[in-house]
Amino acid sequence: MASITEDPVAEEHELTRALGPWQLTALGIGAIIGTGIFVITGHAAASYAGPGVVISFVIAGFGCLFAGLCYAEYASMIPVAGSAYTYTYSTLGKFLAWIIGWNLVLEYLAASSVVAVGWSGYFTKLMGQMGIHLSDALVNAPIAMQKAMTTAGGCAPSDSGSLAMNFVPTGNVANFVAMAAILVITAILVVGIRASARFNTTMVIVKLSVVVLVIAFGLPLIHMSNLTPLIPPNTCAWGHFGWSGVLRATGVIFFAYIGFDAVSVAAQEARNPQRDMPIGILGSLAICTVLYILMSITMTGLAPYTKLNVAFPVFVAIDSAGPQLAWLGVAVNVAVVAGLAAVMLVLLLGQSRIFYAMAKDGLVPPLFSRIHPRFHTPYVGTIITGIFAAVLAAVVPLDILGELVSIGTLAAFVIVCFGIMVLRVRMPRAKRPFRTPFVWIVAPLGIIMCGAMMYWLPVDTWIRLAVWTLIGLVIYFGYSIRHAKPPRWHIVQEPAE
Repeated sequence: MASITEDPVAEEHELTRALGPWQLTALGIGAIIGTGIFVITGHAAASYAGPGVVISFVIAGFGCLFAGLCYAEYASMIPVAGSAYTYTYSTLGKFLAWIIGWNLVLEYLAASSVVAVGWSGYFTKLMGQMGIHLSDALVNAPIAMQKAMTTAGGCAPSDSGSLAMNFVPTGNVANFVAMAAILVITAILVVGIRASARFNTTMVIVKLSVVVLVIAFGLPLIHMSNLTPLIPPNTCAWGHFGWSGVLRATGVIFFAYIGFDAVSVAAQEARNPQRDMPIGILGSLAICTVLYILMSITMTGLAPYTKLNVAFPVFVAIDSAGPQLAWLGVAVNVAVVAGLAAVMLVLLLGQSRIFYAMAKDGLVPPLFSRIHPRFHTPYVGTIITGIFAAVLAAVVPLDILGELVSIGTLAAFVIVCFGIMVLRVRMPRAKRPFRTPFVWIVAPLGIIMCGAMMYWLPVDTWIRLAVWTLIGLVIYFGYSIRHAKPPRWHIVQEPAE
């Protein structure tokens, strides 16, 4: 039987298999429900798809399904609480590992900043409800993305219009509330205080309760006029409403689904991974997709979609319902502020651990793996990550941050799906506690759908990804390739009988 080892005593540290299908499903739901539904949904509806964002959620859900099944096989093969970076380094080599790790760095940096901006929006509204009004100049980015349609004349189906996107000053100073939130969470992580399992469970219940309350009390009050037409007419620019807008929104709201990999990472703690992993992944994705669809219908039905491109779209939707839902406004803001704080902590924790793993492998300088003598945390990487995330949250607008998260994550998932097919050829006898079903159909579909969602994202998002990748390649060929160490985990196969 094939085995996976790091050292001769690796088996002594095997994780306890205590998670059943219900626990794995709950884990996935808790990880998925977050900023995507509370923040990004409004941006995608207002900027690209209108009420048709519900269709975007369905398409993105299928893309996540295919990628998630491939991710689960990787996680079951390598018994380490790591990420796609760790799996790739151990199986496909340091170059692809660097590409995927560098994209994960982008994902975590932008994602934590998105959460901070969303947290700032809801926190500001909560303070306003308490009679404390914060200046707009201190809670908003100093720049915004201005989108202007350019066409060669009249609007006809054959026209090939485009959106010209330019940065414009807003007159604001910076989002200091978002910056402060990240710096506080960073300080907490440096001193080693972690969110306990009980706290995380409480946050899951809080987040789900908010979603269920908004749907239960908001859905009966929706105005069908806000949902008509379901797909607003295209404005002569690809991706600006119409079916092309629905497709573009798919890539944008993919942000809402990241987190399902928490299920696959727990593969070594599943009692029966062959059975429980697909239940956990499929179950959490199915439940969250239904919640997302109902939530997006409720939000776009309560408020015109044009009003939802803000950092606190759920509150805007509730406020549009009038006095009937006024009582729910404070509860939503309190719950979301608490829930997003926990999400920020998890994202910044994950970012510092990615840097830690890359430093242990020699791909980034060893200072990123330096452990604090008192707190026993990778404090240098945590501090650097926190500073960069805080600056991003302070000066970069929400829509740009959300699209950066999506494209970085999608690029990583494409490599994961590709890697599973390569391993099936290179290591057919490796031990796989969970095997991706119909891998030669699922993996290509994962590549196609994730690649398509990347393609549907705005061109300027691709430009930012290209710049980020170029910076990464300079670092890789200038430093990483000369300092890379052999993989710490090896998959060993039995000789053929």
